[in-house]
Amino acid sequence: MKDNRLIDGVAVKKRIIQEVKDYTSKVANMPRLVSILVGDTPEADVYVRNQARGAEQAGLPFEQLRWPADISQDECKQRILEMNDDSSVLGIILQRPLPDNINVRSLQSAIHPLKDVEGMNPASIGNIVYSDVALAPCTAAASVELIKETGLTMEGLEVVMIGHSEIVGKPAAMMLMAEGCTVTVCHHMTRSVAMHSRRADVVVVGVGKAHLVGPDMIKPGAAVIDIGINQIESDAGTKIVGDVDTDAVKEIAGWISPVPGGVGPVTVAILMRNAIVAHQRQLNAGWL
Repeated sequence: MKDNRLIDGVAVKKRIIQEVKDYTSKVANMPRLVSILVGDTPEADVYVRNQARGAEQAGLPFEQLRWPADISQDECKQRILEMNDDSSVLGIILQRPLPDNINVRSLQSAIHPLKDVEGMNPASIGNIVYSDVALAPCTAAASVELIKETGLTMEGLEVVMIGHSEIVGKPAAMMLMAEGCTVTVCHHMTRSVAMHSRRADVVVVGVGKAHLVGPDMIKPGAAVIDIGINQIESDAGTKIVGDVDTDAVKEIAGWISPVPGGVGPVTVAILMRNAIVAHQRQLNAGWL
């Protein structure tokens, strides 16, 4: 039986992918997305596979590049700058983690904001402060999308964000403020996270600690968006769980995003949506 408290990320993904496909089907010679993997990173391979599948479903050409682990910072940057000037490249996706000898911030800055489909260039993240959220970091945007999926009115919504990372917590908080929410950001120095989370209409959590959030931290009927992805060992072998104790919390919460099947699928769909935003902006800039 379907549990209506669980927000179905797969259904949201399908809807967004269909919107993208409706757009791409009208474009002749759509430029391609380029995924860059540096070295041997099995943990990133899963993301690349999901992105390739999403791109195929959305009608977006997708190219996978794998650069050697011993490539220099300068060489990486040079190749990215060449892609910036290549009109057949729609967007550049820099897969993480990167080898220790590569400065990820420097490479993210090298990707031109109009080709920054991941929303990771400091300029793209800076735009969010001005409520220009069209090319936002995909996971942050996915969490906002799932809150909207509940049907709650965004204006005045009391949201507690647990976690303040540069690619999820901070941009998600800014995006929620742009929607009219009242946002409290909690982190490892917050004295009592539960004191804040228990009064929230929505709790968004992304810190990377399995089952950090239990039912005692949630107001009855609240929405809980779980961004965490953690591997734990159980009797049945390795299992993927979120930062929320889903089974216990869903007895209290009005809505909860499951892990897997919540934020993850929507993140891929947002990447595809960002790609068509990038296409429109490149057209407007006379690049295409």
